[in-house]
Amino acid sequence: MTQVLDGDLDHGFGTRAVHAGQAPDPLSGAVMTPIYQTSTYAQDGLGQHKGFEYARTRNPTRDALERNVASLEGGRHGFAFGSGLAALDAVLKLLKSGDHVVGGANMYGGSHRLMERVYTQFGLGFSFADMRDLANVTRDITPATRMIYAETPTNPNMHLADLAALADIAQARGLVLVVDNTFATPCLQQPLALGADIVLHSTTKYLNGHSDMVGGMLVTSRDDLAERLGFLQNASGAVPGPMDCWLALRGTKTLELRMERHCQSGLRIAEWLAGRRDLTAVYYPGLPSHPQHELAKRQMTGFGGMISFDLGDTARAKRVVTKVKLFTLAESLGGVESLIGHPASMTHAAVPPALRQAMGLTDSLLRLSVGIEDVDDLIADLDQALA
Repeated sequence: MTQVLDGDLDHGFGTRAVHAGQAPDPLSGAVMTPIYQTSTYAQDGLGQHKGFEYARTRNPTRDALERNVASLEGGRHGFAFGSGLAALDAVLKLLKSGDHVVGGANMYGGSHRLMERVYTQFGLGFSFADMRDLANVTRDITPATRMIYAETPTNPNMHLADLAALADIAQARGLVLVVDNTFATPCLQQPLALGADIVLHSTTKYLNGHSDMVGGMLVTSRDDLAERLGFLQNASGAVPGPMDCWLALRGTKTLELRMERHCQSGLRIAEWLAGRRDLTAVYYPGLPSHPQHELAKRQMTGFGGMISFDLGDTARAKRVVTKVKLFTLAESLGGVESLIGHPASMTHAAVPPALRQAMGLTDSLLRLSVGIEDVDDLIADLDQALA
């Protein structure tokens, strides 16, 4: 179990991003956390070790990443995993056969696939509610419900859930509230402070920020959940290697600076897209036209670099993704480079077509992950591709 160090939460976000959970290496004085590339550790005698026995259970590089991200989320316990879906897998293992989860209707396709095509086989039940209206959440809660699982903003339609209100619903009923904070990052949104019990990240995305590793993270301040998650992390063994942890830890150091640029450019591009007459919809929480803009201003400190827009024409959408030059057609998001994707055939291909249509995810919808390039160049690239 990896806890934040005393004093980690006493400093500003940027300071914690650089320093939290880390100290110069005691052996050499190295400022950067070393990559402890080892599977096991020498012991002085039976039961006599330095806190490290086997690398699946603990690794000093992983410890540093877990403490760092826990501090950024304002939590006490961090747990790193080999992917975001491995982190979600651990969350679902908190439940038992017969339990029920209310999830968001507009969630990442891989999360939906894990729930519906894997965990239903083991007796878990799932409902998927449009969390823009919390009446849908309370309607779906049953006597068997044990967890509420929310994304906000959602992937890819940028729907928001009122986290403080969701926390009230969960606490009144004794439910665990889990929030996927991947799109917003702890730089822009703090779910634990708003009442969530567990925060989930795909560290592959903004936390790493350089598209060169895959990982996941869970953060909580509840000791009871931390004890169970630590057991599951070790028992299932879906942990990241030390190199991936080091890469993510390198990424968090510049998270605040990168998010500032992502937010600035994201808003500029969203406003430019919203001014066009050849699109049927633009989805970005920072636009005053977004139906939940006031909620976004209330619970987020910035609006991020993720934008979705609907061209209303599937054939045109397919042409656009082949005509861009600076935007790269690829899955994933949150890197310094700009990406464009077609959710219906890429990130959400595993979601049944009827459910995609119900959530507003059309075949003509495109999703942008706005990087840190010159924003005027990015707008010019989109302009020529849409022409």
